Amino acid sequence: MPKLAEALTALEVKRLTEPGLHAVGTVAGLRLLVKPTGARSWVLRTMVGTRRAELGLGGYPTVTLAQAHDRARTALDQIRAGIDPTAERRSKRNTVEWTFERTALAYIAAHAPSWKNEKHGQQWGNTLTAYAFPVFGHKHVRDVTKADVLAAIEPIWSTKNETATRVRNRIELVLNYAVQRELRPEGLNPARWRGNLDAALPKPGKVAIVEHHAALPIDDMHGFMLRLRQAQGMGARALEFAVLTAARSGEVRGAMWDEIDLQAGVWSIAAGRMKSARPHRVPLSDRALELLQALPRFDGTDAVFPGATGKPLSDMTLTATLRRMKVDATAHGFRSTFRDWCAERTSVPGEVAEMALAHAVGDATEAAYRRGDLFEKRRELMDLWARLIDTTPATGTVRALRKGAA
Repeated sequence: MPKLAEALTALEVKRLTEPGLHAVGTVAGLRLLVKPTGARSWVLRTMVGTRRAELGLGGYPTVTLAQAHDRARTALDQIRAGIDPTAERRSKRNTVEWTFERTALAYIAAHAPSWKNEKHGQQWGNTLTAYAFPVFGHKHVRDVTKADVLAAIEPIWSTKNETATRVRNRIELVLNYAVQRELRPEGLNPARWRGNLDAALPKPGKVAIVEHHAALPIDDMHGFMLRLRQAQGMGARALEFAVLTAARSGEVRGAMWDEIDLQAGVWSIAAGRMKSARPHRVPLSDRALELLQALPRFDGTDAVFPGATGKPLSDMTLTATLRRMKVDATAHGFRSTFRDWCAERTSVPGEVAEMALAHAVGDATEAAYRRGDLFEKRRELMDLWARLIDTTPATGTVRALRKGAA
């Protein structure tokens, strides 16, 4: 039997932060495992027959010190009665209730906290519900085969290749998760692409038809903006702001007043709201500031562009505005128009235009040495863009940023 260590109090356990296994006493073999990441969990080190075993008893502090004592005693009682707790758990995991569908939902629940937004989790659930669950969602996860995976994705591989590729990847991740949870044996993942499905299906790049976001020609922008400013509603104002800032629809719809400094003319977006997961500053032109200053403020919400309920506008609101105007373009397409204008009608350096769109510039090494965000150069660029689409036809002459802008 393991040597009984000095009993620690709940406060002393709370103070255990050094990575490693820490004996806590009271029950022989009970340890607190502190990982390098800071995560902590309970482990019982003991003998099961002639085999040394480490039994997980749950995470700390969700499982308290007192509860860990109780769970450790229960496990030891089972061992003395001739019951192997690890085999018991494995048997419960391998019952028919662990279908692929249940395992997939467990994977989503486990990983959702690490995803940037709820929409990503919804997309996971929607695609698996539409394409995987009807085919093999009812099967025990250990029994899912390559034939099952092909039956789910092959019918849409040529017609909806981007969706099919995502479904395949998500199936692969769920099955990897099942292996780690000991719900299926280790071995070749039937949803793996390389060395497996790549022999049965054509490469995604050979069948995928890339659909670009519909965008207005540069020369149509001035007339469009005149019409847009006559349109009524918060959706129209949000779309106008998106065009003026070359920002993504989601960034605009989620804008809050505490992100905007009207005096400095800066919109600061936190990393958690950016696709790049990096904070981003947007220089606001005079026209963008005028738009913001004219917006009404509503009690009970800090949203710059609130919907009828006070919450941020939905993702279809800007699209609905364009449909009412009978404009063949998407909200995202105006970013393409802006980038085309930068390349074709100005001599702006590419990195300035890319930073204005909040795109990554250069490789990881270059990013490590780049300290600035070319903010003043981007401010001049956005002022030039606003003046061009606001006052003159978009066929203006090529312009360069003034020398010395930092």
